[in-house]
Order: sequence, then structure tokens, then C-alpha cells
Amino acid sequence: MTNTKSWLAICGLCVLLACNKKTSGPFGPINEGNDPNFKIIANNEGILPSFTRKVEVFGVNIFAVPAVTDANLLHAANVMAQYLDNDEDGVPDNADVLTKLLEEKAFLVMWARERDLNIDPPEGWEGQDLGNDETQPQYVTNGLTGRFDASLEEVLHLITHVGYAGVYPEIFGEATNSEIAKAMDLARGGQFTSIPNPYPNGAWYTYDDSTCDYSCMVTEYHYWALTSLLGAQQNRLEEIGQEWKLNTKEKLMQQDPAVFQLLTDPTYKFPTLLPDGTYKR
Repeated sequence: MTNTKSWLAICGLCVLLACNKKTSGPFGPINEGNDPNFKIIANNEGILPSFTRKVEVFGVNIFAVPAVTDANLLHAANVMAQYLDNDEDGVPDNADVLTKLLEEKAFLVMWARERDLNIDPPEGWEGQDLGNDETQPQYVTNGLTGRFDASLEEVLHLITHVGYAGVYPEIFGEATNSEIAKAMDLARGGQFTSIPNPYPNGAWYTYDDSTCDYSCMVTEYHYWALTSLLGAQQNRLEEIGQEWKLNTKEKLMQQDPAVFQLLTDPTYKFPTLLPDGTYKR
């Protein structure tokens, strides 16, 4: 809410109070929020009962525990909407990807404490998690400086892992010899099913988390490449260089033409603009 004039601030407060309606949930009233496109509603899905609230984005559920702030929940919804509908015309850019997300019952869970994740994943649903404190809306509004906004990563993981890998398994599948996996093998300096120690000289993707298998490595590679293409990593080389070195579009285009060509091929309708958390349709 802007504070350039006192009357505007007072008016904004009145609008907020008028629009921030409450609905009934299993643990009491739920604020719907003040977003023009998305409303926070009670989780009545019959799953994940500790995640009492949710927002739906083109039918994809984002669930949240009570301690997640309304602002962060709505921010994640806006980021998801902008990834799926990057031109913001109200229609998802790649209808097949959205269909796959819905078929696989893809969902995001937002947690406040790690113990919130001590849950049984619903059978037949595909999920991804995002922490309240790692959701940092100001990152995109502060010129991509400060603490990184993890919603740019975790929301994208869900879309690529379930959506793109599911619709285009030979291209974006997260197994050996898909086109993106072959590009990743070049980026890592070889095809490795376990973490090499050390990575070969010249590798530019050197993720070393031993809990991340080959499929996970592809997911992470897809994230690094696309967000670098969109500009999200441009000020982070010192922070991320031990894992990913091509932090700008120019570096990606020059050093990793294989993945650059995949992600800029209009056939797949990837985003061309980085989400800023303000979806406008």
C-alpha cells in the first residue's frame, strides 16, 4: 500500500478492510486476501489437514499451514500464474503442460517449520514444497538483490518435473538420454549417476548434493538454465558459482547452446519474462 499521501493510505486501508473477507475453515475464519485474481479459501480437499488454506491457480492447488502469511501464499500463486501464463492473457501458454499438471494432481505445499512436512503425501498426487521464510517477494522488486525468492525455484520445479517432463518425455524427461539430460551431461562433463568427486575440469554444472539422484539433477539443471535465461541469477554468481556458472542469458547462449535452444524453442512455450509476483490478466 502506497503512503505518498495520507488520504491515499486511509483509502487503501478502507479498501483492504472491505475486500479482505473471511470465510470459514476447519480452524476458524480464513482471510481471503486482497488479490485481484486469487482468493485464499479453506482446504476442503480431504487431504493434508494441517494445511488448512489453499489457493487455486488454473486448478493447481497451493496448500499452506496457518503460520504461512497471506502475502507469501498469494505471492506464490502469482508466480505460478506468471510461469504458466507468461503473457498474462488469462490463458495458460502451454495447455498440454497444464493438463498434465491437473492429471497428475500436482500441488505445492507451503510450510513454516520443517516439522510441517512430517506428513503422508496423498496417494496419486505429485507435490513440491516451499517454505514461508524462503519466500521473498522483495527480491524481484528490489532489482534482483537481497535474499533470493525461492518461489522462483520451487514453483518452477513442480511445473517442469510434472508438466514438461510428463508431456515431452523424450525432450524434457528426467532420465538418461532425453534431450535435456544429454545437455546436462555435457554441462557436468559426463553422464554420472552418482556425484563425481571432483567434477571434470570445465564442467559448469557441478551440483554435489548426494541426496539428489540423476532425475533430481535434471530438475535442478532445468531450473538453473531457465532462470538464468530469464535473468533471475544475474547478480548471484558469487553465491551460486560452486554449483552453477552460467548465471546470465549471454553465458548460457555461448557455453550451453544445447539447453539454450531447447528453452527458447517456441514449440514448448517456455516463459520469456521472469515472474515478478504481480500477475495481471
